[in-house]
Amino acid sequence: MSRAQDVPFARPAEAARPSRGAALGRRLLSTVVLLPLFVWMVLAGPAWLFGSVMVLAGALGQWEFTGMFERAGITSFRWLGLLGGSLVTASFALPLSEQATLTAVVLTLLVTGLFRREAGRAVWEPMAVTLLGIGYVNWLLGYAFWLYDLPDGVKWVLLLVSVTWVGETAAYAIGSTVGRHKLAPVVSPRKTVEGALAQLIASVLGALVARAWFFSSLSIESAIVVGLLLGVVGQIGDLVESAIKRSLNTKDTGGLIPGHGGMLDRVDSLLVNTPVLFYYATYARTLGT
Repeated sequence: MSRAQDVPFARPAEAARPSRGAALGRRLLSTVVLLPLFVWMVLAGPAWLFGSVMVLAGALGQWEFTGMFERAGITSFRWLGLLGGSLVTASFALPLSEQATLTAVVLTLLVTGLFRREAGRAVWEPMAVTLLGIGYVNWLLGYAFWLYDLPDGVKWVLLLVSVTWVGETAAYAIGSTVGRHKLAPVVSPRKTVEGALAQLIASVLGALVARAWFFSSLSIESAIVVGLLLGVVGQIGDLVESAIKRSLNTKDTGGLIPGHGGMLDRVDSLLVNTPVLFYYATYARTLGT
């Protein structure tokens, strides 16, 4: 994958980047619009709508993921990844075995890789990139179905999204205005320690507000633990995506959501927060409740 190092970074686009204030305004506006729509979908929408949105989000994220590599000159099986990834995400909700579906997709990619040849030898890079995208995007996102199906699953999903998005917004607002100390300059030069602390504090406060608002059965101790978990793990997910993008010399995975970039830019923290919250809610919640 070293070919990505030879692709020049788009300096003109960077120079034309809007001010931080304008970017923050668009990000806040997107959150104000999208968060109520998501809340309505989870609370009042039919289960099939929630499932369709999750599969669509996974498909868009998968397409953006392989697209980043393609723009860097690294090929993948984009359409196979789109189809296989969508099946993997949907398998968490359908009467299909998730493990069997993933195994079938992996085997299909392995066989397909046998027929991609250059200079008389099999080329495995497209298969590896496609499989990475399916595991990173579609498999992790599939946990949203399992979280939704838990007792109080609607509340867990609302807790997940509200805490994650509130934390991310706080990190961006504080980091872009008063942030001075770099958090991970090699991976993401614009992220700051101040922003990271703001995200952690906002995540805990968000979890406590969510408990008081709609999740009274969750103990205060558990709300604090959830806030800390999502506040820390969500930042790891954000840094993982930043590391991938930086290795490919790209800023955003797409332009679907104003102020955020692509679908993958919007759900990068949710991809890791969702399975973490599912396992906490299922196995590790021992405080209160």
